[in-house]
Amino acid sequence: MPTRVHEFAWPDRVVVGTIGLPGARTFYLQVRAGTQIASIALEKQQSALLAEKVDELLDQLLAVEGNPYSIPTSTPIELVDNDQLEAVTEQFRTGAMSLGWDPATAQVVIEAYPITDVDADDNVKSLDEDDADVPEMLLVRMPVGSARAFAKRTREVVGAGRPACPLCGYPVDADGHVCTLPEV
Repeated sequence: MPTRVHEFAWPDRVVVGTIGLPGARTFYLQVRAGTQIASIALEKQQSALLAEKVDELLDQLLAVEGNPYSIPTSTPIELVDNDQLEAVTEQFRTGAMSLGWDPATAQVVIEAYPITDVDADDNVKSLDEDDADVPEMLLVRMPVGSARAFAKRTREVVGAGRPACPLCGYPVDADGHVCTLPEV
């Protein structure tokens, strides 16, 4: 069965954003090109790691001797995007992701696949209830400036959660926090 690919070659927007209050947020990777929008859910840790790896990839490209690509060292101001997510219709919840570089187009490539479950017959099935028999994936190719802006915004979104307790380091909820200090 063919995979339904949500593909974006030169997207107008690629962002990670959240819905919900700190401590109960759902993270989404949202991509838009014209009127086509895809939103996939991911974990906070996946978001943070993706931003870290995008920056690492761009920094590695900067360090290549004779680098023919114009890689920005910081986010170009014209690419800063602090707007909210657009209308979210979740395509799937992300399981595996991959990150790569396409030298032919000088673009960062992100692939995301849904969480899957292996049934008793070893057939892989999507955990998504809608169209569970149709495998899906998200394929995003974004220019280096957009990739740098994506990584910066994602780090900011991840860092905007609950503050850490100064005593134990665990997140403090809006309703308060009880922690136990380590025995001395």
